Amino acid sequence: MAKKKTEYRAILREIFRRHYKKGVTKFVFSRSEIAPAAKVLGMELPANLGDLLYSFRFRAKFPKEIVDTVPKGKEWIIELAGRGKYRFRLANASRIVPRPDLVTIKVPDATPEIIAKYAMNDEQAVLAKVRYNRLIDVFLGITTYSLQNHLRTSVAGMGQIEIDEIYVGVNRHGTQFVVPVQAKAGRDQIGSVQAAQDVACCSEKFPELICRPVAAQFLKGDVIALLELTRDGAEVRVVDERHYKLVPADAVTKADLTRYRKSDPSAP
Repeated sequence: MAKKKTEYRAILREIFRRHYKKGVTKFVFSRSEIAPAAKVLGMELPANLGDLLYSFRFRAKFPKEIVDTVPKGKEWIIELAGRGKYRFRLANASRIVPRPDLVTIKVPDATPEIIAKYAMNDEQAVLAKVRYNRLIDVFLGITTYSLQNHLRTSVAGMGQIEIDEIYVGVNRHGTQFVVPVQAKAGRDQIGSVQAAQDVACCSEKFPELICRPVAAQFLKGDVIALLELTRDGAEVRVVDERHYKLVPADAVTKADLTRYRKSDPSAP
């Protein structure tokens, strides 16, 4: 694993070096450049070319040599730029990270016991618990239904993308929504790039529906953080955030209910 990370970083560094000049704020490169870069470095071609780019787009930190070129308040991101093509772009620095100071809301756990028994501590487990406990409904205040998970499709100008899970929903006025959900577990961070892709996909595939992208992340203590995101120009920002903990029904005390009621502006 360490060797693979080192090779990934070296290859990305080589691709960046070939395109970057001082003052450049964006440039496009292709997946086909990975092989020549690996050859120049005397490395074997990675078995999974997609994983190399995916890791830097959503998980891994860029090599120091790339980070050192960033002006204050900016950061490099890698966007899709068409089939087999990617774009390095300088964007305003932003980290979509769950807040550490939010109150945790207890929700009676409706996860089927057999699912709870075999669920792993990964993104699929996040999606399953969110789905079985209707946390998207609770969070957004609308009725939603899971349409598809791991939706793979193509978006104009981007190429192929994948959405972890996508919901469609309706409110009491009949307004309909599409809710793309990205799930993160462990040390993986919520990706603004992925959120932007999700919004672009929903705008293209469901133009008549209101898009409300959501990120779900496991936190310590079996807490699930849900964040509603929005596209603000070229940036992605947080609209709302809540933290939920799934508990046995009798663990929600009268004091909890009183506190929740007092904080709910719609409660009588």
